[in-house]
Amino acid sequence: MSDMQDYASSLADAASRKFETFSYLPEMSAEQTRKQVEFIVSKGWNPAVEHTEPQNATGSYWYMWKLPLFGETDVDTILAEVEACHNAHPDNHVRLVGFDNYSQSKGSEMVIYRGKAV
Repeated sequence: MSDMQDYASSLADAASRKFETFSYLPEMSAEQTRKQVEFIVSKGWNPAVEHTEPQNATGSYWYMWKLPLFGETDVDTILAEVEACHNAHPDNHVRLVGFDNYSQSKGSEMVIYRGKAV
């Protein structure tokens, strides 16, 4: 197990914090992000956009950007809402959630934009 990597992350250093599986990987390109949104749509999950200040990101409460996009299947519309949220709150983290109606839980969640750490 000596090849296992330790990810330095601490509450004191907001820039080092990890939020979900994708945050341990290199930043996704626009095309990779698009593929993830296509996956959410292909599963029939309802996308929702959320945001919060970097210092509050470890809490369970994130602000909802509008209502979830119930039944939305147009990837460009979903990405436009993510971008609009980022433009309105450029210093906040912005994440996309895919809500699974069947299991009544999050099927997917990823931070797409990272805000500036304070």
